[in-house]
Amino acid sequence: MKKPDIAMLLFLAGLWGASYLFMRIGAGEFGAMTMAGARAAGAALLLIPLLASRRDGGLAAMRRHWKPIALVGITNSALPFVLFGFAALSINASLSAIFNAATPLYAAVIGLLWLRERISIQRGLGLAVGFAGVLWLVWDSASFKAGAHTVATGWAVLACLAATFLYAFSAHYSKQRLADVPPLAVASGSQLISALVLAVPAIIYRPATAPSPHAWAALLALTVACTALAYVLFFKLIANVGASRTMTVPFLVPAFGVLWGVLFLGEGFTFRMAVGSGLIVLGTALTTGLIGLSVSRVASTDLSRVDAR
Repeated sequence: MKKPDIAMLLFLAGLWGASYLFMRIGAGEFGAMTMAGARAAGAALLLIPLLASRRDGGLAAMRRHWKPIALVGITNSALPFVLFGFAALSINASLSAIFNAATPLYAAVIGLLWLRERISIQRGLGLAVGFAGVLWLVWDSASFKAGAHTVATGWAVLACLAATFLYAFSAHYSKQRLADVPPLAVASGSQLISALVLAVPAIIYRPATAPSPHAWAALLALTVACTALAYVLFFKLIANVGASRTMTVPFLVPAFGVLWGVLFLGEGFTFRMAVGSGLIVLGTALTTGLIGLSVSRVASTDLSRVDAR
């Protein structure tokens, strides 16, 4: 990766790490559905005029490729926004960010099952280690057997895992279908579709009382920085370096998410959280090739012929 792409990746990870902070602040007052709808609508209002002002054919490209852009809008914005907003009602920002680190693991599995990408022993080991970390955190954080609070936490954890799966799918789909479409067109169109899909539910489930200025500030930051700007960077990275390398962003998101949560919300970072996140980070590093096994012959062994079923 070139230095500008690495810098863009780090900046994007910082923005998305902050998104869990802002969702945690705003979800309780706006509600998950209304916050997600307002986030998408605000981002669309910012991006569409910017797209229309450019003379690179982006607006025409958005209209021409509206069907795949619509699917990306649903799977990469509308549904994950709602799912992570719902999770923010029950679990802290740090834990949501840690679960987001499972995205590259899902991306590797989808790449194997859908695109028949080759899986080496190193990547297989990385998947096993990473998913062990996910299971560790699920076991530590959620229980479906007793008490209203623990049940709510369990569903919040499932919401995070479902959202990360959707992120992984949409990254591969974008690379397959939208790599040649201007990133701003994909970002603008996906947010517009997301806003349209969420408009009615957002109105129906709007808060009964007016949110505080603090919650509005969180929503504004979430919309402008963590959505409008971040998704332009995201789709540009996919076009520049591919879906698999772009999916190393979640590898860095937990560090920023935990940092922002500790600094601004006073959230704790327990030993068990450290163990789980460490396993996810290690698994992701092995899966994406950021680190390698000491025995190169083992790392190069091809498991692509193993029947995934």
